[in-house]
Amino acid sequence: MGIERGETIAAPLRATKVFPPMVGQMIGAGENTGARDVMLAKIAEFYEEEVDVAVAGLLTVLEPVMIAVLGVIVGGIIISMYLPLFELINQMMM
Repeated sequence: MGIERGETIAAPLRATKVFPPMVGQMIGAGENTGARDVMLAKIAEFYEEEVDVAVAGLLTVLEPVMIAVLGVIVGGIIISMYLPLFELINQMMM
């Protein structure tokens, strides 16, 4: 609504508190200097890098968990295959 009245983009962004304060400040600085597109590109690069770091950290944690889960699954399959064989051998020995 504020943009329709001629306000800057930064003012409504700050008022909604949806975006971090840095975003509103950087957009405001870009509007004041006439380089809003450059500031938006810098904000996009910053958050893209932040997402890449978060995803890399998540994958680093997720990889050993997946290996452990697959190990349990494979171990369960192997045990389920050999358990009847061991029972058969025990019955033949008695």
